[in-house]
Parts: sequence; C-alpha cells; structure tokens
Amino acid sequence: MKYWIAKLVVFIVFLCNLLLISYDAKAEQLTQPDIEQLSPLPVVEIAVAENDRGEKPQEDFWRFRELVKGAQKLQGLFTIYKRENSGEVFLEIKPEQLNKNYLATVTLESGVGESGIYSGSPLADYLFYFRRVNNNLHFVVRNVKFRTETGNPEQRSLARSFSDSVLYSLPINTIDPRSRNILIDLDDLLMQDFAGLTPLLKYSLQADYHLERNKSYFGDVNSLPENLEIESIYGFSSAEGADLVTLPDRRSLTLKLHYSFSQLPENNGYIPRLADDRVGYFITAFQDFSNHNNQEPFVRYINRWHLEPSDPNAPLSPPKQPIVFWIENAVPHAYRQAIQEGVLMWNKAFAKAGFANAIEVRQMPDDADWQPADVRYNTIRWFNSLDAGFAKGPVRVNPLTGEILDADIIIDANMVLSVQQEYRALMDDNSSLGMCRGKEAGGRRQEAGGRRQEATEEYLIPQSPIPNPLSPFSPNPQSELCYSQNTSEQAAMGALALSLLHNTKPSSEAMQEYVHQYLRYLVAHEVGHTLGLRHNFHGSTMLTPQELNNVEITRIKGLVGSVMDYLPVNIAPQGVEQGDYFPEVIGPYDEWAIEYGYKNSPHGVDEVITPAEEKDFLQQIALASPQPELSYATDEDIWDINPLANLWDMSSDVLVYSQWQMDNARVMWQRLDDHYLPPGESYSHLRVLFNRVLKYYFRNAALLSKYIGGQSFRRTHVSDDSAWAFVPVPLDKQRQALAELQEYVFAEDAFSFSPKLLNQLAPSRWQHWGSSVPNNRLDYPIHERVLNFQRYILRSLLDNERLHRIQDIELKTPTQQALTLPELFDTLQQGIWTEVLTTPQPKPISSIRRSLQREYLDILLEMVLHNLDAPEDGRTIAWYELRQLQTAIDTQLRQLGKQGDIYTLAHLQFSRDRITKALNAQLVSQ
Repeated sequence: MKYWIAKLVVFIVFLCNLLLISYDAKAEQLTQPDIEQLSPLPVVEIAVAENDRGEKPQEDFWRFRELVKGAQKLQGLFTIYKRENSGEVFLEIKPEQLNKNYLATVTLESGVGESGIYSGSPLADYLFYFRRVNNNLHFVVRNVKFRTETGNPEQRSLARSFSDSVLYSLPINTIDPRSRNILIDLDDLLMQDFAGLTPLLKYSLQADYHLERNKSYFGDVNSLPENLEIESIYGFSSAEGADLVTLPDRRSLTLKLHYSFSQLPENNGYIPRLADDRVGYFITAFQDFSNHNNQEPFVRYINRWHLEPSDPNAPLSPPKQPIVFWIENAVPHAYRQAIQEGVLMWNKAFAKAGFANAIEVRQMPDDADWQPADVRYNTIRWFNSLDAGFAKGPVRVNPLTGEILDADIIIDANMVLSVQQEYRALMDDNSSLGMCRGKEAGGRRQEAGGRRQEATEEYLIPQSPIPNPLSPFSPNPQSELCYSQNTSEQAAMGALALSLLHNTKPSSEAMQEYVHQYLRYLVAHEVGHTLGLRHNFHGSTMLTPQELNNVEITRIKGLVGSVMDYLPVNIAPQGVEQGDYFPEVIGPYDEWAIEYGYKNSPHGVDEVITPAEEKDFLQQIALASPQPELSYATDEDIWDINPLANLWDMSSDVLVYSQWQMDNARVMWQRLDDHYLPPGESYSHLRVLFNRVLKYYFRNAALLSKYIGGQSFRRTHVSDDSAWAFVPVPLDKQRQALAELQEYVFAEDAFSFSPKLLNQLAPSRWQHWGSSVPNNRLDYPIHERVLNFQRYILRSLLDNERLHRIQDIELKTPTQQALTLPELFDTLQQGIWTEVLTTPQPKPISSIRRSLQREYLDILLEMVLHNLDAPEDGRTIAWYELRQLQTAIDTQLRQLGKQGDIYTLAHLQFSRDRITKALNAQLVSQ
C-alpha cells in the first residue's frame, strides 16, 4: 500500500511541474519551438540538491526556470532576461558563444560638463571572449599583438609566450542542462566598475569617488541580432568631493554609460590593406611570426571602412553599403546644414577613388527609438560643457583586420559659442544671428567667460601642441583629440578681425557665413579622422601667400593641401580683398589619401586576394608622394624644428604669412584703442580682446623661430630622383627670420601701446560659480606679458638641442651655406644690445629692453658657468660674446659719465659687474 501511495505522490508532483512549466512559458510568451525543447527532470534528480561539499550544482533546470520566471525575454545576439520590478538583468550565453570573439565598446553618455568628464566621450574598446572555468565565467580580453598563420606549429609557442587579460571572473548562476546555456547576473559584470570610472574620476577630478551599488541601476537594454545595447546609470559618492562648480552638491554625482557588445563581421569579403608611411592613416599593427625571413617583423593594416562598389566594372559606382552619418537630434537646427556640408565634402575624394556618393548624411528623428551610442549608427553629437572646447572623431575598429565598424563625432557647443560671443561685441544688442543663441545660452557663456578669461591670460605663451599622454581623453591609436580650444580661439580671432581690420561692423549675414565656413571645416576635419586619416600638418603649405585669397584657386584646387591640418583663420593682409576664411573643398592630399585607402585593386569580381597581393597596386599610388601638394607630416613629426610642419601656420612661405598677421594684429590693437567697444560694454571685454590679439601675435612670431636651425623632413622612399629625407632651411631664409624676430619681438618699438589702452584693460568682477575674480594684480601686467614671450623665443633660439642641430647642419650643408653658432649669437647680441653696441650716441634704455637684455645676459652667464646645457662650442661663443659686451658697456659708461638716467646707468653698471665676476670666476667642470 505504501508503495502505491509513494508512486501516486511522485505522479502528482510530476503533473504539477508540467503545469508550472506551461504557465511559465505562457507568461514569458515563449514560442512553440521553445516549449517543445523544454523537458522536466525526474524528481529523483531534483532531490540530489547538494554534493558532498554542500555546493549546489551549476546545471540546474529548475533554478534556471526560477531565475527567468516572469522576466521580460529579449532575444538577439545574446538573450537577456530583465525584471522590471527588481531591476535584475540576466545574460544567457550559448555554448557556441564561448571562446568566440566579440567587440565591447563603452561610451560615457552623460558627464559633469567639466574637468574631462564630458558627455559622448569614448571610454574603452575591448576585443573579448567568454570562457567557462569550472563554475565561473571569465571575461577575457584577447591579445591580438602577436599572430601566426593558422596551423603553424608556432601557435603553441605564442599561446605560452603571451597572455590574454582576464578582466573578470563571474559566478555562473545556473546552466540549463538541456541547452547547456549559461545564465549570469549582469550585475556581476557591469556593476563592479567595468569601465574603470573610479580611477578616471580620481585622475580627472582629483578626488576619491566610490561607486554606490544602491544608487546604480540598468536603464534601457536592447538585444538585437548583431549587437547588445545596455545603458547603466552609476551613482558615485565622496566624503569631500571635487572642486566642481557644475554640480549642485560636490559630494555626489551620477554618470550614464552605454555598452555595446557586438559581433565581429566574418566572411564579409573585407580585405585588410597594408599601410604606407607616406600616407597618413591610423593603423592596426601586429607582430607576425609566420615568416622569419621577413626583414620587417610587423604587419601594419590601415584602418578603413569596408566599401565595395555595386558595379566593380564601372569607373564610378555607388557602394553596396554607403557610410551613413546621422546628425544627432540634439544639434541646434542652425548648424545642421554646415555639418552636413562638412561631411559630404569627402564625396569628392571618394569619387576619384571610384565611388559615387560613398557618404550619406541623415537626420536623427526627434522620436528615434535608438541611442546615438548604439554601435549600429555613426553619429555627429553635440554636448555642452563649462570648459571643454574641443571636438573629437573616434572610431571603433576590428583589431584583427583594421576594418572601421563605428564612428561617433562629438562637438562641444563652446566651439561655436566662442565665435558668437565675439559677435555679441560686434553688433548691437538687438541684432540676432538666428542661431538659437537665446538668452539662456548667452547667459551661460557669459558666466563661463570669467574662468576662460583667466585661462586665456595664463596661456598667452604658445603651449606644447600635444596633450598630457596620461589623460584618459588623450589621442590613442584609433583617434586623435583635436586641440580645439586653440581652434575656437582662432575662430574667435577671425570674428574679431571681421570688424577690426575693415573698420566696419559686419552684417549678420556676413557673420553667419563666417560661422558656417568654420563649422563646415571643423566637421570635415573630424570626419577625416573617422575615415581613418591622421593629422597632416604639412597640409597648410600648398599655396603661396599671394594665392591664399584668390577664390578662383582656393575653391577649385583648395585653400590647403589637406583639411587634416590645424588651420588658422585665413585673414587677408591690409590692402588685399578677403577670400575664404576656411577651406570650402578638401585638398589634393585628402583625395590622394582616400584613393590609397579605398580604391579597389584590379582583380576579378569573385577573386579572393590577400593584402600582400595588393602591394604593387598600392605602391603605384604611393609613388606620387614627392609631389609638394601631397606632403605629409603628422603629430610625431612636429616636435622637430620643421618650418613646414606646424600647427596654425599657412602658406608655403610662413615668413611672409606671419609678418602679414603680426601687421594685422598691430592694426587691431590700434582699432581697439580707438573706442572699439559699444557704449555700455564692460572694459573687462576689452581685456579679453586685447589678450586674444596678443596671443595671435605671439603665435605667429613663434612660427618664425622654426626657421633657425630648421630643416624640412619628408617621408621619402628611395627613388630615381634621389630625394633627401632632410633638407636644411636655406641660409637666406634663416637670416630673414632672425631679422623679422628682431623687428617684431626684440626691437624697442615692437610693443608700443598707449597709456589709455593699457589703463582700460580691466578684469572681470563677476564673482560666482564658473566665474572667479583673480587674486593677483588687477591692472594689466604688461611688462610680465611681453617679457614672458620674449623669454620663450630667446631661450628656444639658444636651446641646447637647437645649438647641437645648428652644429650638425654645418656638416650637412655645403661650405658657407649654413647658419653658424657665431653668427646666431652675434646677430642676437647686436639686436638685443643695440643701444650699447651700434647706437652712435648714448641713449636711455627702455624698461622692456632692459628686461630683455637681462634675460639674454642670464642665458649666456648660465652657459659659461655650466648652469645650462649647451655644446662646448656654444659655451665658448657665449664667453666670447660676453667679453665683447663687457668692452662695449665699459665704452658706453665712459661716454655717459654721470649724465645718463639712473635706470640706464644702474642697468649697465650691474650688467658689467655680473659679466666681470662670471668671467673671473673659477670654472668647475660639471
């Protein structure tokens, strides 16, 4: 009897479980095939719940069903189960998805608007795979730096020699014993600071913020056939917090991240393309151990999109799949046309590569059901900040092949607002550009103005062109942060020139066209990055100075050889009709680079070729590189003294161009002195404008110094013309540069400002968040400003590395055709100490000149006393020049007697005394 009762109980339990499964399936809206695959486990198997160690087995059908019960099921690349009430999200991984490559991209969807934490910024890219190890699932980043051919025995060696990176070991919640699908809690992966926000906040904000799990949660989750899109919102807290003015309470902040887990394209016909150092592409590089006979151990693929012609036999064909950019719905309406034109400028280059309408632009609808960070969409995004002032064009790349998979350009609103702020000073308060300026936007910009003004004054001296390499937003191998605070300053300078140089206030139409040109160029530059192109700082040297404002040339051939340069505003000199301020078309280098990257090699439609088989075809394209308009120099090239590879220069003759711009600056100062500001305007704005012109003047003067001991560098290969890789700057050009430096930087009348103007340069007095009153001098420190710049130029001319270079160039140049160390020292001394060395009659020495002469004397004394690195020949020349100067000062003092002004007498006597003591001192070898 007991036996039959037990059998009946087992049967009843079995029926109940069947009913429960049926109910669960209906609740989850499973399809009929899903239900057919489900089969209950015998009760006796469920009874064995624990092993000898008390551990629950991972393969547990009932636990799997319990975890997903009542959850919303999202099927796609990965299956997601999401509980709306609890916020739990589970990720289901199939056995065939283990050990398979996927791409993870992480984007900062919301920021704090200052100190490097900006909306839309890319944070990380991973090529990863899931690996099961016992009851854990490892999230592993694949090592793609070292490779060999499949089947090569050396694969075993590489596996032992180099490691992948296991970022996380996740507990497996359960495994479906039928399908063998693994279920993990997504909290275990993404709620433990997967993106590394904690160290990023500490670096950028200089404060210890920690992740609060109870303030963090998942937002929208969407699983699609080829990608999984997840939004995560993270709450951070800090006991003291950072010095952030954009937060209502510095102790707490919230950041939203967007994750994309996507499938890499496989067998799509993409052919990796070999890189050439004469054509500037970002590259995907790896060390290849397949062939030990190769001279070069690295294989380098350029990063490019997968473009295939729909008709391979046609000379011009639409692509099978165009590159589509979406303008984010957050972009103001007034800027969308300029952005669209900037993107489509590149279709001219693709047409020469054989593609018609390779790029398309579409507008993101206001009611779009997708997010801009979705890996399926290439977007141009708009964000706001207090202090960013940059644009960036990052891309996501298949690290195995170099194929670009996704691109998202981000533009800070300040890039345009800075120009609009200039316009506010040019026009009456009632004028309007019709650019959504609005009272609120104008107010925010004005409030931020105080902080930006202080930065402008602090960085009047030209800064290093490369950002801090430790910064999380510094350039990486796949993108380059454009140093666009300088770009926006250049644009604001041009807006100021519209009024000051022509002595009339521009119309709203003229200013609107100016902003349009600026934004179009900015977008074209960033789109170039997303097409795979690196910077080309040789691009601005294509035209002569006299051709820059000839629109018949600039609108056909181009204003510059490449829009991938950092271009200043093209401001015409006095007496010349103004042409285009910014490029209207891309340049010859841009067209040539796109041809190299995207033109299809001549092979059969169904023929499968290897990257090596394209080499001869690509070489024929690259052979054109010696043409001057195709010159290329990128970020690592501008550290050298190359007058043709610089930021913010223009034309093939920078000596002429920079002189024109410094003359323009002098005119603008004069106009500022002539009651430029409208009635009712604060004098603090005059100080901002004065500094802007001063920085523009300094920047152009600094370009002249690149000629001294300079040499151009070309990435040439051995060819029939035996071109030189290095070509020293001709002697006459160096002498001309020294003469212009004397006239525009060191001369007594180089900086002449009226007392009225200097006494009107008032600081901003707004004291509130985002705008602080400076604690240093309120009046304008004109001596300090001028001396700091003169010091910058002078010390760069007598820098140890430059002096060594000048010595070396003497051996690399025919006799009597090189600038020598004695000529450099003597020319500087004659120009800086003119009042002592060349003036027939003694004359008072002005305060600015006295400061400059003391600085020059300091440098030579430091050389002689071994307190400054210099070649030994440099030290002896410095000693020789000091002796000459000592004699000249003695002669001058005898002529002056006691009749000179005290400033001049004291200065000369003190200088003579310093020289005498230094020359008489015992020199100790360092």
